Amino acid sequence: MFIGKRFPFWGTVNWSKRYILIFFIIDIIPIFLYTLLDWEWLAIPWQPIALIGIAVSFYLGFKNNSSYDRLWEARKIWGGIVNASRTFTIMSRDFITNEHAREKLSENDLHTIHKSVVHRHVAWLKALTYQLRIPKPWEHTAEREVSLRKEGGVYHDEDHFQKLKPYLSSEEYKYLMTKGNKASHLLSLQSKNLLKLKLGGQIEDFRHMELEKMLGEFYALQGKSERIKNFPFPRQYATVNYIFVWIFLVLLPFGMLNIFIGSNNIYSPWLVLPFTMLVSWVFILMEMIGEYSENPFEGLYNDVPISSMTRDIEIDIRQMLDEKDLPKPLEPIGKYKIVL
Repeated sequence: MFIGKRFPFWGTVNWSKRYILIFFIIDIIPIFLYTLLDWEWLAIPWQPIALIGIAVSFYLGFKNNSSYDRLWEARKIWGGIVNASRTFTIMSRDFITNEHAREKLSENDLHTIHKSVVHRHVAWLKALTYQLRIPKPWEHTAEREVSLRKEGGVYHDEDHFQKLKPYLSSEEYKYLMTKGNKASHLLSLQSKNLLKLKLGGQIEDFRHMELEKMLGEFYALQGKSERIKNFPFPRQYATVNYIFVWIFLVLLPFGMLNIFIGSNNIYSPWLVLPFTMLVSWVFILMEMIGEYSENPFEGLYNDVPISSMTRDIEIDIRQMLDEKDLPKPLEPIGKYKIVL
């Protein structure tokens, strides 16, 4: 996620420079043929091209609205994870007591239990983040995107799950590494642990039910995240939109020839080039914005910064247990200050 007020203009130009070069080539060819070879038949009426442009604009609007909805829903889901994590932490800290225990535990033992519950939750947050970073066939895998992920430490690698070791017991870690959906099984481990505490009397029945409800909330939030991650923006809409945009952009310079020549030849056909490139750039930027907003968990410039949010949640909830040895917040990377 870019954290500045707005993207720098030249940064935006650099982001789309490949298409600008393509537009230059596409647009200069009909101008060259018309001007130097007198192929006047290349100048086609503007009206049919304008109709295509209107249709493309409606389609782009639909795609961008849908992409924004996916992005904003992902942000709301992780806002829910932030709030639910805080609630679960204070409930674990205050519900797990000696009040109904068969055998009274020392304050240190209780603190150790609180710490294990919270650390297991941090492991769930990290495991979910790692799983949401697994690349999908429809996501962006160009060299510059891969480089950004590597620079920010969010490029997916199975070794990421080794980072869960400090938060789990050796038995829990060994069990977890035999499972596929590790985040899901961490919540299962959490539930087993809470049941054990209930049977030992450290959690009263009603409080145990409330903690289990929180685990159900975490499962729901995880499922919503996985739905966005694993089900792409429908490919038929994305494909047709892409085709329509390029049909319009290829035809655009041929329609512009009639406009800039005029009936009295008072305009130069070479004015077609800058204006056509400008219109093309506007349309392709709208297409790119929609495309890069479709997948909010792939770890790029416009995505929900789940790695940074996970670190912030970890710091926040561990401070609730008065822990001191805490990690630092993740810093923005690159000259454009991207938070991942």
